[in-house]
Amino acid sequence: MRTLIQRVAQASVSVDGQVIAEIGPGLLILICAMQGDDDAAARKLAQKIPKLRIFRDAAGKMNRSLADTGGAALVVSQFTLAADTSRGNRPGFSAAAAPAEGERLYRLFADELAAQGVAVQTGRFGADMAVSLINDGPVTIWMDD
Repeated sequence: MRTLIQRVAQASVSVDGQVIAEIGPGLLILICAMQGDDDAAARKLAQKIPKLRIFRDAAGKMNRSLADTGGAALVVSQFTLAADTSRGNRPGFSAAAAPAEGERLYRLFADELAAQGVAVQTGRFGADMAVSLINDGPVTIWMDD
């Protein structure tokens, strides 16, 4: 699974001009299931992300995790994270999982993240979404797991 994680002061996702999910402080997690990913990959990522120490402690150091802060997560599917730009000017997305499998793993990831005690909001799989955020830091982390 491929993710782009952003520490945010707030984030929201809209579909057709209507906000469908929003969070305050926490993480915006853009996620893409890749070909060959399985349930174990989704679960591993869902267990690791809440423990990442990327939030400030009292001294301003990144020593606290999402679990420590009680922050929320906004999980948004984004197949374009699978982009292959090695040939030509038009990205290819053949490395992404097939849509049905991608959606299943996306939902499993979100459910497993919630099982870790994280308040989870989600986008709408396959929809044309508008994502708004205030990146805190900025802190942005790319993960391939």
